[in-house]
Amino acid sequence: MTHPPLQDIDSWVNFFGSVELPILRQTARRLEEARQNIDRIGGREIAAIVLQDPLMAVRVLSYIQPIHGKHLHSDITTIGSAVMMLGIEPFFAQFSSPVTIENTLSGEPKALLGILQVIRRAQRASHYANDWAFQRHDLNIEEVALAALLHDLPEILMWCFAPKQAIDIRSRLDADSTLRSVVAQEQVLGFSLFDLKKALCKAWQLPELINTLMDDESAEHPRVQNAVLAVNLARHSAKGWDNAALPDDLDAIEKLLRINRHTLLDRLDIPVDDHPRFLPTKTENPDED
Repeated sequence: MTHPPLQDIDSWVNFFGSVELPILRQTARRLEEARQNIDRIGGREIAAIVLQDPLMAVRVLSYIQPIHGKHLHSDITTIGSAVMMLGIEPFFAQFSSPVTIENTLSGEPKALLGILQVIRRAQRASHYANDWAFQRHDLNIEEVALAALLHDLPEILMWCFAPKQAIDIRSRLDADSTLRSVVAQEQVLGFSLFDLKKALCKAWQLPELINTLMDDESAEHPRVQNAVLAVNLARHSAKGWDNAALPDDLDAIEKLLRINRHTLLDRLDIPVDDHPRFLPTKTENPDED
C-alpha cells in the first residue's frame, strides 16, 4: 500500500475523511453474526462489539453526531446512545460489508503487526479505564472507556494508511530510548499526532466531552486522569512490566483510586514476587536500634 504524499495536517485530515476506515476482521465477523440474529440482539450487545475496535467506534461516532447531535442540541457521547438513536436495523444497513484492516494491509506485514499492537494497547487502555471509572463511581463509565480507546487514533490511522511513516517513527524511537515520541513524529511528519488528533476531532465533529477526556493537557480533571493514566499504563506495559515509567504510573493511579499499592498490584494482576520494585519502600522505625 502506498502512502499519500502529504505534508500538512489539513491535507491528512482531508485524506482520512475521504477514505473508508477499515475495521478489525473479528469486528466484522461478530457484527455479521449479530446481524444474522437481529431479532434477538440488543443495542448493548452491539455497543460491546464496537467498543473493542477503535476505528469502528470512531466510524459510529462521526456518523451519528452530525445527524442526531444537532437535532438533540447535545452531543452523543457513547456508542450505546448512538446505536439507540440510529436504531438496530439502520445501524446494520449503514455499516454493512465493511473493509477490514487485515485485507487493507495484506501486502504490508510489518504495518499489520504494528497496527494490531497499537489496537491491542488501546483495548487494554479502555479496559483499565472502564475498571477504574467503575471503582471511582463515575456517572458514565463508557465515556471514559471510549476516550481511552480512541486516545491513540491518529497512530492507528498512520499504521493503516501511511505505514512507511509509522515504521520510520517507531524505528527512530527504538534506536534512541531518550527520544520523545512527539519529537520523532515531528521529524517524520512535520507535526505531532496530538495536533492531528485535535484536527480530526474537529473535522469529524466528535463529541466535545470525548475530546476533553482524550486531552492530556486537561489532566487536572479526575475523569481525564482516569483515561490518560489508563493509556499510559497500557503503553508503558506493552512489552512487559520493566518500563522505567511504570513506578510513576502506579503512584498516580494509587492517588486517583485512593487505594494502597498491594491492592492496586492485585487489581492489575502484576506478580509482586517478580517485580518487588513496585512495592512501597518500608520506612524504618526511628526507635529501632
